[in-house]
Amino acid sequence: MKIGIIGLGYVGLPLACLFAKKYSVIGFDISETKVKLLKNHVDYTDDLGPEALQQDSLHFTNDANDLKGCKVIIVAVPTDIDQQNQPDLFPLRTVSSTIGKILEKGMTIVYESTVYPGLTEEICIPILEKESGLIWKKDFHVGYSPERINPGDKKRPLHKILKIVSGDTEETLSLLSELYGSVIEAGIYRAPDIKTAEAAKVIENAQRDLNIAFMNELAVIFDRMHIDTREVIKAAATKWNFLPFEPGLVGGHCIGVDPYYLTFKAEQLGYSPQVIHSGRHLNNDMGKFIAEKMVKLLIQQEKVIAKCTVLILGCAFKENVGDTRNSKVFDILKGLTDYHISVDFVDPHVDAAALQQKGYHVSGEINADKKYDAVVLAVKHDAFKKYSPAFLQTISVSGALNLFDVKAFYDREEAVEISRFYWRL
Repeated sequence: MKIGIIGLGYVGLPLACLFAKKYSVIGFDISETKVKLLKNHVDYTDDLGPEALQQDSLHFTNDANDLKGCKVIIVAVPTDIDQQNQPDLFPLRTVSSTIGKILEKGMTIVYESTVYPGLTEEICIPILEKESGLIWKKDFHVGYSPERINPGDKKRPLHKILKIVSGDTEETLSLLSELYGSVIEAGIYRAPDIKTAEAAKVIENAQRDLNIAFMNELAVIFDRMHIDTREVIKAAATKWNFLPFEPGLVGGHCIGVDPYYLTFKAEQLGYSPQVIHSGRHLNNDMGKFIAEKMVKLLIQQEKVIAKCTVLILGCAFKENVGDTRNSKVFDILKGLTDYHISVDFVDPHVDAAALQQKGYHVSGEINADKKYDAVVLAVKHDAFKKYSPAFLQTISVSGALNLFDVKAFYDREEAVEISRFYWRL
């Protein structure tokens, strides 16, 4: 069987490499730069390594015509939102149109991109029919199998994550269950229909978003009470049914985006979600909250705000990855630069040159010769373990360390002993 994978990012690339162990795989992406790197066995995601890209059964291309002859084509393109927090369906519409032009009788198209319930049948399938002139369920079939990959998570690689599979007919469901089941060790869950699988995916991230939002609200409340939120969570977690979520910045292309797809569809149907919108509002405000906390401290220390310099450790949206899409760390930056505070970033995982073009000053290592009025640990990259509070003290103005530990990365007792001021979310 020949399989096509469209979209070679953090989802599509591992999927292509996994299927290539048993099938002939064509990996397609519109980015010529990505395809060139992959052909040279360069893994720009830092998740796989060159050996995964060297399989003889794996081929990369920019030419959609190379997908002809594939029995199954899997779509793993990003689903983002626009500036009004509305779903940006351009990638899905475009890829559906591209597939439609090369769609052949007997093909099965599988969407893995996160969408609102009903989108595959309402938007994607009509485009496939229009562009191909073929008839759905007669000439071709469609399935939906939501991606669940966790970038940077070495403990849960793709083949160890249980896969939800759905299809437009029982035959399609059986085909896809067998196909995915041949490479996914964790097993397959057969959803009753495509809409159910779409809904399951979107609520996975919405639920996590809301749980973190609750913790963020508690963090704001407890901060005013001068209570350590992490200690509260630690104590509460001694009860068997307490869910120990942590406060933090919620960004990236999943948790910070997917809930908007659900609210968009709900509002189309005449219902305005209350809880989901509240959670999004809370989480979107946390960068501003942290920045304002820092500014108030610097004022209390009688520093000249416009002359202050702050170092932020990490600007990726999560630990141990280089993806900065929708990273809420930049909200901290905005909150500080509104007061003309100078900000430097250190992040060994991100593309510093690309961020430099956007006006961000990012280095891979700390410049030990520069002094800072405050340091923010925003992303808990493993690489930051070498920067102890004692070291951070040496790069602080007058040796007085103001440490804002957003991720509770450091040992509290050690940090308090070293720091002039220590705070964690």
